[in-house]
Amino acid sequence: MKAAIANSAWMAASSVAWLKYQRALKNPAAIQQSILQQYIAANSETVFGRAHHFNTIKTYSDFARRVPIRSYDEFIPWIDRIRNGEPAVLTQANVRRLVATTGSTAARKLIPYTNESHQELNRAIGPWICDLFRQLPRTRSGSAYWSVTPMMPEKSDSEKSAVPIGFDDDASYLGGWYARAIAAMMAVPSAIKMIPDMQVLRYVTLLLLLRRSNLALISVWHPSFLELLLDALPKHFAALISDIADGHCSVIADVPTALHPLVLSRPNLRRARQLESTGPANIRMLWPMLSVVSCWADGNSVGAAASLEKRIPGIMIQPKGLLATEGVVSIPYRGQHPLAIGSHFFEFIDASNRIHLAHDLQIGETYDVVITTGGGLWRYRLNDLVQVDGNVGNTPSIRFIGKTAMISDHCGEKLSEGFVSQVLQKLFTKYPPLPSFTLLAPNTDANAIGYTLYANAHCALEMEIHLERLLCENPHYAYCVRLGQLRPVNIFQVKSDAYQQYCQRLESLGQRLGDIKPSALSPLDGWALY
Repeated sequence: MKAAIANSAWMAASSVAWLKYQRALKNPAAIQQSILQQYIAANSETVFGRAHHFNTIKTYSDFARRVPIRSYDEFIPWIDRIRNGEPAVLTQANVRRLVATTGSTAARKLIPYTNESHQELNRAIGPWICDLFRQLPRTRSGSAYWSVTPMMPEKSDSEKSAVPIGFDDDASYLGGWYARAIAAMMAVPSAIKMIPDMQVLRYVTLLLLLRRSNLALISVWHPSFLELLLDALPKHFAALISDIADGHCSVIADVPTALHPLVLSRPNLRRARQLESTGPANIRMLWPMLSVVSCWADGNSVGAAASLEKRIPGIMIQPKGLLATEGVVSIPYRGQHPLAIGSHFFEFIDASNRIHLAHDLQIGETYDVVITTGGGLWRYRLNDLVQVDGNVGNTPSIRFIGKTAMISDHCGEKLSEGFVSQVLQKLFTKYPPLPSFTLLAPNTDANAIGYTLYANAHCALEMEIHLERLLCENPHYAYCVRLGQLRPVNIFQVKSDAYQQYCQRLESLGQRLGDIKPSALSPLDGWALY
């Protein structure tokens, strides 16, 4: 009942954003022009605004001439000023937090979040959740599982900042009332992120989920996150049923004392008997109200989503829109993924390097996304490649194709060519000499997937440990390893003609020999066979 009330309240609060979004879909050009004008007017007296003469900008053409398209690395000087406590650098609004995500050439990026950032996110999430509740009314009546991010290690002194780094929990991205509404309907409270052991965390998550016969919505990022959770279910099913029957938790000794009231419960013999008669394999029977799983299902996640869909027949897989830490590009809506047209200002770069506005996009064409946000990212290149697959009203619907830079991303680890190059430089500075051939690539066997560094030189075991430490400076990679989605890295010594074999494989895939360049990273699996 508590979850149903929270869901109804969330839907009611989102109805205004839903109605505005419906109207915006009909006239994207006017909405986008209005957003850009508001950004310029509000931030003309910032450090960035004065440097780019915002007070002289009257049109989009003026804006495009004054402000170049930039990558994150080019924003670092301004981000550093924000970290040092300087106000009104990129935006007039106060930067409440810097949120860490993976960078292209650095281990991480720090993205500024303001009150406007929260409002922009809510203008996208509101229409999505309202549409979901309307299309699948059962989701309104039950509880939800929003994947809980395990607590990361404490930051070192070198990472101290005048502005707090990170969010307290996942729901905090939404801020204010919305965060409280999500907390009220959560089947698994975000506080369990404090459990340090991943196996214990997974057990407690399953216990809390199985207690909820009314689970209606699951929202995770990568599909393998949920598959790993379901993999653990048969192994612990008998203990979980026993714990539900008597209100106990068999791993309570490994749970922080402060969390005991959240983990322990009243005995529920009836629910335990229901589960026992169902067994661990029939997901539909375990949670009869479960209607939808929201997860990544585009780009490199297509195969993982298909695998999950086979695992949970009869439950809809809803591909998430394109949601980055920097901003929301698209949302699930009416069975498509239209642009979050009322959230940010968008530009798109085509294959010929021409720039288009949102209302100019053509169905079937692919584009690189550029966003301008209320958090202070001005003409920021996301390096996300999208393809237009239709329209909702007059607004393009898009799907994510992949990263424009060299990226390997099987479970959400988002390793980039630039970052891996820097990691290998650090590794072989500490353990010289630098081999003539190095390649980091995914390597799958019957049991797991992980990364292997192929090098034509002998590498000691201690180098593997140091390499893993360097790769874990990427928070997404570290998270996937901690979850068990990736095994730790290993190093494989290859023959002296490794580069020749490397070229032969790429030639067999259609690349011209003259176009093949040495690379620190490959997203291709199976290099050990060559």
